[in-house]
Amino acid sequence: MKLTQKNSTRALALFEALVVLAVVAALAATVILPRMGRHGCSGRMNCVNNLKQVGLGFRTWALDNNDRYPMQTSITNGGTMELIGTRRVFAHFGVMSNELSTPKILFCPQETDPSRQSASTFASTIPVGSVNQVPFTNDNNISYFVGVDAVDTSPQMVLTGDPNLSVNGVLVRRRLLNLWTNSVVTWANPRHESKGNIGLADGSVMQVGDKGLHKAFWQTGTTTNRLDLP
Repeated sequence: MKLTQKNSTRALALFEALVVLAVVAALAATVILPRMGRHGCSGRMNCVNNLKQVGLGFRTWALDNNDRYPMQTSITNGGTMELIGTRRVFAHFGVMSNELSTPKILFCPQETDPSRQSASTFASTIPVGSVNQVPFTNDNNISYFVGVDAVDTSPQMVLTGDPNLSVNGVLVRRRLLNLWTNSVVTWANPRHESKGNIGLADGSVMQVGDKGLHKAFWQTGTTTNRLDLP
């Protein structure tokens, strides 16, 4: 009889422990997981907002430069035309420092490349004695490609976007990419789950999957889209 009571007591204690664990797990699911989801959503929205500000910067720069973006303007006139394809993608953004205000918007919080780092100032050097300052000096300070043929008068042309692209199943990075109408372009190593962000010449930003990405380039109205990838 005593042995039975002891077994019953142990069984009850085990049952109570399992109940406690179940309650703790339920609380974790209702408190921690939603926060994680919000964090991911917040990161995606930050990247979208970044590209919207970048698009506005391009359009503002064009207003003061004969309706041309930096990529269609010579260096002697303050543009970056001659730098296309020279692995200095950051220069296309750097000439718009007055319009962009801060280089922080050129870095996506969802960036998966550990070699990239958000710059804190458009200055190329940091004064002696300054701390926690990162100068804007190379392509590792940016998270977006530039559509070098995009023009202000063709609103559907692709102007900016996430550079994690694959063409015909091959990952492409850090080069001048020519996309033809028959090129199969998809997202590679996606930052935003199965989607990515692209900014159009009219200043709008779209978050699209693989089909939407291909459609966006098909709708530009040109047979070739040239992208300068950092």
